[in-house]
Amino acid sequence: MHYPIAIETGTGTQAYGVVVPDLPGCFSAGDTLNEAMDNAREAVELWLEIAIDDGMAIPEPGTLDEHQRKREFKGWTWGLVTVDIASLSDKAERINITLPSRVLRRIDQAAKEAGESRSGYIARRALA
Repeated sequence: MHYPIAIETGTGTQAYGVVVPDLPGCFSAGDTLNEAMDNAREAVELWLEIAIDDGMAIPEPGTLDEHQRKREFKGWTWGLVTVDIASLSDKAERINITLPSRVLRRIDQAAKEAGESRSGYIARRALA
């Protein structure tokens, strides 16, 4: 998904401000334009992750044209933040993987020592 972001130009003493019009309360800032855009992507991902965790519907992004026509953003710079919604979901998926027996034994032993299932152990280690 591509979410439009409105960027308020910074100055020598003020950071660039970023608002994501399609995600209520989602905003960010940065000392440089690049930093502001990177921080905006993180803010969008966090907003969406929380929404998914809370079972909220994910808002569809509006178009740049419709947002640019809004009076409150007159004179702002625009950009897009690209987010893969699927990568934010914690929905469990069944997969089939092939591993050497030696590796599988090590995973199973480590999972047992950690008091976890094989799947739980692999997931925790991948996220660490």
